[in-house]
Amino acid sequence: MTIDKDNQTLPTERTQASAHNDGRRAFLSFTLASGFAMAVQPVMAGAITTDGTGLLTSTVAIPVSSGMLPAYQARPAEAKGLLPVVLVVQEVFGVHEHIQDLCRRLAKSGYLAIAPELYFRQGDPRAYKAIGDLVSKLVSRVPDQQVMADLDATLAWASANGGDSERAAVTGFCWGGRIVWLYADHNPRLKAGVTWYGKLAAERTENTPIQPVDVATRLKVPVLGLYGGEDASIPHDTIEAMRAALLNAPARSEIRVYPDAGHGFNADYRPSYNAPAATDGWARMLEWFTHHGVR
Repeated sequence: MTIDKDNQTLPTERTQASAHNDGRRAFLSFTLASGFAMAVQPVMAGAITTDGTGLLTSTVAIPVSSGMLPAYQARPAEAKGLLPVVLVVQEVFGVHEHIQDLCRRLAKSGYLAIAPELYFRQGDPRAYKAIGDLVSKLVSRVPDQQVMADLDATLAWASANGGDSERAAVTGFCWGGRIVWLYADHNPRLKAGVTWYGKLAAERTENTPIQPVDVATRLKVPVLGLYGGEDASIPHDTIEAMRAALLNAPARSEIRVYPDAGHGFNADYRPSYNAPAATDGWARMLEWFTHHGVR
């Protein structure tokens, strides 16, 4: 099922009409809207906007175990053959305009970029005005195991709709940055991962029983970690512990720290934005994907 935002048509998709009527109704009540999450208003002037020229963009519904998972996808309009896939894992604020824009930026570079709304069972992150409420009332209720399964389903959907699952990568930001490390461990068939300021160590709970530092030594997927030296939410000692652990992993991963950047330095719609770090990080991400055979 596809909801076309720009009067454009996607390649033929596989649907499972008979099995997901309830899921469709839930999906239709939770389509991804343009704009930014309430918790980050007002948006800083100068936020980057990437147009859809030359792209196919839409909201899609991905069949999962308990309904239809909403996701935003962007791809080159004139693609020939299967496209390399990048799973884009949302910030703590969900798949709002910034994450959708990042998908369009990746599509401009030749990727099928897709960002699933990974909180959809627990609620709508756009409805929360305060970050603290968003985290305590919604995000904390999202199990890592559910996220891993939803990312598997998203990759399967991409593979069935013009993407090449043999050339797949994952990137994520903030909350999604932590997920990148975990998904790289979960799915060793990925070509590469790039994580932006994702937590490396945190409280282990029923929903988050494993942390990135726990999986570092066994990673078979090369991951590039992009971190800010002024990020108070990610202690420097945890970065160094992760860097040391990665030396013993089967894959060669790297961590780069931008000394003058804080948390959210790629979020161009927030005061945390650090243009030099964001620009360098984006270039390094694309180079990382190319170097490891994603594109």
